[in-house]
Amino acid sequence: MRPDSLTPLFADVTALAGVGPKVATLIDKVAGPRIVDLLLTAPHAVIDRSARPHVSEALEGQLVTLEVQVDKHEPSPPGNPRVPYKVICSDTTGFLTLIFFHARGDFLHKQLPEGTTRLVSGRVERHKNTLQMVHPDYMVDPLKADDLPLIEPVYPLTAGLAPKTMRKAVRGAVDRVPSLGEWQREDVLAAQKWPNWQNAIQQLHAPENASDLGPQTITRQRLAYDELLANQLALALIRQNRRALPGRSFKGNGTLRNQVQKALPFALTGAQQRSLTEIYDDMSVPQRMVRLLQGDVGSGKTVVALMAMLAVIESGSQAVLMAPTEILARQHMESIVPLCEAANISVELLTGRDKGQPRVAKLNGIAKGYIQIIIGTHAVFSDDVQYKDLGLVVVDEQHRFGVFQRIALQEKGDRPDLLVMTATPIPRTLALTSYGDMDVSKIDEKPPGRKPVDTRAMPLARLEEVTEGVARAVDRGEQIYWVCPLVEESDLIDLTAAEERYAALQSRLPGRVGLVHGKMKGPEKDAVVESFYRGDISVLVATTVIEVGVNAPNATIMVIEHSERFGLAQLHQLRGRVGRGDKQATCLLLYKAGEKGQLGDTAKARLNILRETEDGFLIAEEDLRLRGAGDALGTAQSGFPSFRLADIGDHGALLDMARDDAQLIVTQDPELKTTRGKALLELLYLFGRDDAVKLLRSG
Repeated sequence: MRPDSLTPLFADVTALAGVGPKVATLIDKVAGPRIVDLLLTAPHAVIDRSARPHVSEALEGQLVTLEVQVDKHEPSPPGNPRVPYKVICSDTTGFLTLIFFHARGDFLHKQLPEGTTRLVSGRVERHKNTLQMVHPDYMVDPLKADDLPLIEPVYPLTAGLAPKTMRKAVRGAVDRVPSLGEWQREDVLAAQKWPNWQNAIQQLHAPENASDLGPQTITRQRLAYDELLANQLALALIRQNRRALPGRSFKGNGTLRNQVQKALPFALTGAQQRSLTEIYDDMSVPQRMVRLLQGDVGSGKTVVALMAMLAVIESGSQAVLMAPTEILARQHMESIVPLCEAANISVELLTGRDKGQPRVAKLNGIAKGYIQIIIGTHAVFSDDVQYKDLGLVVVDEQHRFGVFQRIALQEKGDRPDLLVMTATPIPRTLALTSYGDMDVSKIDEKPPGRKPVDTRAMPLARLEEVTEGVARAVDRGEQIYWVCPLVEESDLIDLTAAEERYAALQSRLPGRVGLVHGKMKGPEKDAVVESFYRGDISVLVATTVIEVGVNAPNATIMVIEHSERFGLAQLHQLRGRVGRGDKQATCLLLYKAGEKGQLGDTAKARLNILRETEDGFLIAEEDLRLRGAGDALGTAQSGFPSFRLADIGDHGALLDMARDDAQLIVTQDPELKTTRGKALLELLYLFGRDDAVKLLRSG
């Protein structure tokens, strides 16, 4: 149950004066449907009306507040509304004309009676040597000067939502802020000189100048820390809850693992062995393992996952490997089956395409335990799939697998362990905000003998040269990826479409080119990728759908058009698709040069980082530094939480503080029963982390 103290903040925005259903719909688009959403929507700029010059001193284009006398009204001529209504004003230094289009004279006479003094605020401009102000923002009696705010916060808007309406709604929300308990430690507040939450919210929405909006002001730091603590505390509670629930111990005797290890054509790297030790240690204790296995493309995560599955099978249970696409599931199958044959382990592929009697036979084998390793897509958790004894779930490349999907997965079978694999190197700070409920293993070295990919940056002007080079590579029997950033030609952004590039390459290399992009249906896409994988086609033109998981050992060239438009981590992922065999591989980063044929400094710095290193973790950190958390991995496809007041780039040090504090809280007050604990419950609800509270309540 949400604390009663928060009820005023969780009311619909229609509870605020002046907000009807129509305005509420618009506010919902930019902030959210509830009053608390308005409170957590920070202003991004200020309008400063504090300049108070005389009329003669006002600069063209300047936003000013002028005290003038209203001299004369000049209405639009009858029948000619296109001529504006003018009000001539003056002070002791000069004249100002107020301009109104489609004006109502009675209203203007009431607002600006001739012979009176008024404060008018707006932007001034010159027209034929006359200083004028078109539709002033404010016109007030000097005796009511308080009605004219000299500093106004600027909020996100959408079509139809006026700035005044949004500001009024936010002011109404701030007026409803209740007195809440203090969830921060007193020593932290004193050391940081932070205000209490109510004061911080009021100050956030009442900036006195643009510098008050900066990420390092004490107001913004306080609120950012609140949000980060809510995030870290929720993850810590989930982790604690999981540890409190009984798991199972999988130790195994090592026989199957030894047989498979002997069948491997290579020795495990030190990083693989270290990760396996961490995984085996987790699996051997009667608590549920939830571990993230991070490793660059080609670092050997699948072998580590297979060894973990074998430990479970040695203990008499089954294991599942779930991949995001059918083609990836099939590739896992092809690499795992030959190794499992060495130890006489049964492996089966299960996808949505399995129908009729063959599907029934597979389901029967899974239910009776004949099938020990099941590889597939989401179909492995369809309602009709019953496991005899599921001990380990391995999830490959599930960016969108949030914390609560991880919990749901563990409800399958009898308390299985969970291993999540990703080839996307995740910056440490982002990993903390998204995977803080998990333990993390890193494979940070590649198998010996892998040659570095020769990475070069070239202007798009050399496209013909690149095309000829690709044609020569095809003649040598090599395969090429060609990545484009858009699916079809856009009038707004001058980018070459995948379809256009496909047509051009197809005319040069008839029958040797395939095309895949996000708008194609799954089976259609899989068929093209499969034919590339089999070597039936030589060039695969694609959007970034091939970023994750497609493995073609014979591919030696990766061409990326408009590489300056991609994130570093994304470029690194794409580059990792080549150089997986024994041949030297090349990655060509084609960029659109500026007016002087040059690349901008930031774009140049980013491409240079790629050329200098193949360390995905280093690249990910650089990407975060250069582009910020919002863009580093493309939040839409990454499943990372979006923060409203915190910014990982600006508030990374606060994140470390929040993690340490959250760990202390769950150690000292695991059920949040103390005075501070009750205030922390309010914090979790305020920032939408109440799912963790439900978990706390359910035990």
